[in-house]
Amino acid sequence: MPLDLIQTELGRERRELTEKVEALNARFRHHSAHDVMHGALEEAGNLALVSSFGAESVVLLHMAAVVDKATPVLFIDTMMLFTETLEYQHEVSERLGLKNVHIIRADDEDIQREDPYGALRLRDMDACCNLRKTFPLQRALAGYEGWITGRKRFQSGTRATLEFFEVEDGTGRIKVNPLAHWAPQDVRAYMEENRLPRHPLVAKGYPSIGCAPCTSPVKDGEDPRAGRWRDQNKEECGIHFVDGKMVRSGEKT
Repeated sequence: MPLDLIQTELGRERRELTEKVEALNARFRHHSAHDVMHGALEEAGNLALVSSFGAESVVLLHMAAVVDKATPVLFIDTMMLFTETLEYQHEVSERLGLKNVHIIRADDEDIQREDPYGALRLRDMDACCNLRKTFPLQRALAGYEGWITGRKRFQSGTRATLEFFEVEDGTGRIKVNPLAHWAPQDVRAYMEENRLPRHPLVAKGYPSIGCAPCTSPVKDGEDPRAGRWRDQNKEECGIHFVDGKMVRSGEKT
């Protein structure tokens, strides 16, 4: 097919996807997170829920399980996670009856070539995140039309304008953020009302949990994500982008 026809076709597909996302946002604008989850799984195409099984992940996992316990769940094991996170992933999956959990890891050959001693993070954190999280996730998402995330507006400035539905730049996939408008108290209330198990590290001062070497406890009064990549000019691991690039602290979004 000639290049100009390919570009025309891609442009048409992009417009159609944008129109679909705009229609979904208009339809669910005043609906609950559960309605968004149900609508996404029923109407937004073949989706996977991507979960870190972190401090607040159980809320979204529970919502998905209520709709369909066979919802695909992608869990990225960076091989640098806390032992508590691995144990929590098993516990929550069993408790909620999740039937379709996929554990995603970087290829062994890539690890041996790029980071055989686990020290890449010391000289290039972004490269480490790309190797262990971003690239494995992109490979895993190749068979899906979109994915569901647990991002929320309150988590950082780069997420302050999140909508329920987005077009992921550069991939042609839909991203769904059912909890976009939730506040911290909404998360706590949902967990309490549904008696959901908490990540054991939360009680030890970890309100946001990533890889063990790059996550530290948070002091009273600090931002909940202050313990992620502390003292580094970094807010995202790289699996989420704005306008096709990772956003740094202080950049406009």
